[in-house]
Amino acid sequence: MSRSISIQIENFPIAGVFRISRGAKTEARVLTCTISEGEARGWGECVPYARYGESLESVAAQIEEMRADIANGIDRHTLLKRMPAGAARNAIDCALWDLEAKRMGRRVAQAVCVAPPQPLVTAQTISLGTPEEMASQARQYASRPLLKIKVGGEDDEARIKAVASAAPKSRLILDANEGWTENNIEEYLRIAATHRVALVEQPLPAGRDALLREIAHPIAICADESLHTTADLEGLRGLYDAVNIKLDKTGGLTEAILLRDRARALGFSIMVGCMVGTSLAMAPAVLLAQGAEYVDLDGPLLLARDRIPGLAYDGALVAPPEPELWG
Repeated sequence: MSRSISIQIENFPIAGVFRISRGAKTEARVLTCTISEGEARGWGECVPYARYGESLESVAAQIEEMRADIANGIDRHTLLKRMPAGAARNAIDCALWDLEAKRMGRRVAQAVCVAPPQPLVTAQTISLGTPEEMASQARQYASRPLLKIKVGGEDDEARIKAVASAAPKSRLILDANEGWTENNIEEYLRIAATHRVALVEQPLPAGRDALLREIAHPIAICADESLHTTADLEGLRGLYDAVNIKLDKTGGLTEAILLRDRARALGFSIMVGCMVGTSLAMAPAVLLAQGAEYVDLDGPLLLARDRIPGLAYDGALVAPPEPELWG
């Protein structure tokens, strides 16, 4: 039976402004890919990322190029060989997972989880701002066990201290988004180690992070922009202690599972993260994140509105997806 495909671009407003070291945004622009076969329909969401040379238009064009292959029944493993990693492949791959589940009457969790999936504690992201602005955000979420703090500016020492003081019971993740330098990284790591910081994400620019092999790691350092697929892992040994796996980087759940398992075998701790997207984008990642040391899947909590139905969030807990959403 032939398959059909549709592509849709959607905008979801962010509650306020979301800032990182590279810029700010007020909406999440996402692309959904829907693949139908008979009465069954599967869908997946991706978030094209300019940092990796992607746009909504370029990703839509990549998916269009696969239209004939999808109609002819391409499988997920062949897809890995036919498309490069990135947002376009993620949307198709997750749609195929969902379609398979609907056709077979079998949940994706049964295929990818070693035990029934459980709710996970996700980090709550604190957007980059002045120390006072970030402290105000942190007070709002001071009851959360894990806060992810966007840093990457000249005033990071004050930001770290302000957030740590405003949320004295929370563990912290610092996400520099490549914003630190060879001149300040060791001092910032030292400060972080004294303020309940459990992990620092991508402090130095990808490709310019060799210094990490030479300096002390008083706290764990996690690769984000430096990691896309399993092939990158060997080059990160000795530089990073953990890896942040995002489906829009790996190009879908299929590659992400391979990456996670290989990373564990090499001794890396696992973080499962996300771009700013809806519950549809988070759903497969919640299954991937079962057993991960760090979970950062709060994308829908940053939005003014989410999909209906969406994932069920209860404070810091995010529940596995119901089949009405995905999987």
